[in-house]
Amino acid sequence: FNDPEITKEDVIRYYSKISERMLPYVRHRILSIVRCPKGVSQACFYKKHPGPGSKGIITIPILTSSNEAEEYFYIENPSGLISEAQMGTLEFHTWGSCVEDLEKPDIMVFDLDPDEGMDLSRVRQGVEDIKSILDDLSLNSYLKTSGGKGYHVVVPLKPSASYDKFHDFAKQVAEVMEHKWPDRYTSNVRKSKRTGKIFIDWIRNARGSTSVAPYALRARKGAKVSMPILWDELYTVAPDD
Repeated sequence: FNDPEITKEDVIRYYSKISERMLPYVRHRILSIVRCPKGVSQACFYKKHPGPGSKGIITIPILTSSNEAEEYFYIENPSGLISEAQMGTLEFHTWGSCVEDLEKPDIMVFDLDPDEGMDLSRVRQGVEDIKSILDDLSLNSYLKTSGGKGYHVVVPLKPSASYDKFHDFAKQVAEVMEHKWPDRYTSNVRKSKRTGKIFIDWIRNARGSTSVAPYALRARKGAKVSMPILWDELYTVAPDD
């Protein structure tokens, strides 16, 4: 990173130090990563399959929607994080399920994605509104920054439902918000439907979709972090703080 100047060594030291907190959210989950081998100012790329030279990872064959097996990968210890950072990995994104029970997700994520230039107070109101819906459903939810322009509201669940049911339920939560506050929220992914509104992104709860892991760096100017925060920190911590 150029501004502030953060070296590859700094990134590796960060992941080494944070591994104890980060690994419970990352280990044994299929990963998709963002690598920036020449830094964030040059071309970065998204990677979800293991490649030659990968170290510290475990590969696993997974059936795709076309019923063909493809190789994916996960990590289980700090050396996996550090090895990936050594290869130029900055971002870690995880599936919503663990490899031990791959077809039954246990982490539901709602990404509040505001229209460009929206006042932060409205985004924070969105967090309050989705929390109220989840509270009404007796679902405990947690909050983290995205490292971008929105917050993530996370719901941990026991792994029992299929991905189809899980995905449909997340969509229904977004639709409830859209129907209750039509001037504030949309469940439609199209940017043309987002003008002046917050897109409640429920789509990342599908099989094979991912969300950025807690404590992961973002491959953006300033080396922002997706950071778990307390509910009472909502009004003191911005999404890219």
